[in-house]
Amino acid sequence: MAVYTTIDDPTLYFEAVTYTGDTSSGTTNNDLSFQPNMVWFKSRTQTENHQIYDSVRGATKRLVVNGTQAEATASTGLTSFDSDGFTTGGENETDSGNIVAWCWKESATAGFDIVSYTGNGTDDTDISHSLSAVPHVIIVKNLAATQPWRVQHKALGETYGSILNDATAKDDDATAWSDEAPTSSVFTLGTSANTNNNAQAFIAYLWSEKQGFSSMNSYTGNGNVDGPFIYTGFRPAYFMTKRTDSANSWNIFDNKRDPHNEVVTHILADDSAGDETGTSDSDVDFLSNGVKIREDNNGVNASGGIYIYMAFAEQPFVNSNGVPCNAR
Repeated sequence: MAVYTTIDDPTLYFEAVTYTGDTSSGTTNNDLSFQPNMVWFKSRTQTENHQIYDSVRGATKRLVVNGTQAEATASTGLTSFDSDGFTTGGENETDSGNIVAWCWKESATAGFDIVSYTGNGTDDTDISHSLSAVPHVIIVKNLAATQPWRVQHKALGETYGSILNDATAKDDDATAWSDEAPTSSVFTLGTSANTNNNAQAFIAYLWSEKQGFSSMNSYTGNGNVDGPFIYTGFRPAYFMTKRTDSANSWNIFDNKRDPHNEVVTHILADDSAGDETGTSDSDVDFLSNGVKIREDNNGVNASGGIYIYMAFAEQPFVNSNGVPCNAR
């Protein structure tokens, strides 16, 4: 029998959740089937920063995604990673209005690893990881200094990179990754203060593609409302895309803010604004085996535009028993 996926239930490793924050007493969210190791929060209704917390740095240790700020302690931020979700404090800025949280479990099975390290300022420095597979997306943040988030993506290769907190096009910066491709055991750093400043602390989030669960690649836009189809091998729960040949924002879509097609609700990772839902904006369909682009704008589908993406599954297209999933 063909191997379609090793993960029949993606909700054991990734899930988006939405909820209403409580600024007086905080929120305990127990909607997950796993204890998350990384939670990315964004207010849907307020102009507030995206925030990431992870279990390696510990609860209350906040990073702002759409900015360059160093790590800060938010005593009323995410206060615990729970067996079935997470708990937040009453005055955390993610606790106002309606919230979306994207949650990942650290697991080699699901191709996600969190690595903390101290920079040494030396070119061609190898950092070990625990994926036992080549990472296809690496996102690094300097915890101690005001520096941008550096992104290495397999579709850009080892020469080019991108910046998560910025809408700028891809750049060629050998000092970030030393123009070295990652391997199944290490990723390589240059001398950049973004990734390897001497004696400063860093955090790295690494993902490796897993059949039927995650997809990280690129597509070319056609400038038409009948846009390209992106085969993922699963019905998506999450889709983040970024144009790389020109300046455009990172667009994030998920299956909880829009449980039915078309998926029009999106948030920009490099901006503090809330949900955008314009009818002639950035529209996609989540299909049983991928993503269909339904808009012709520059954000997701400029003619000839090159886009990188990362996507995670709600259901595999075909499970390990050979049973296909339903369309939405």
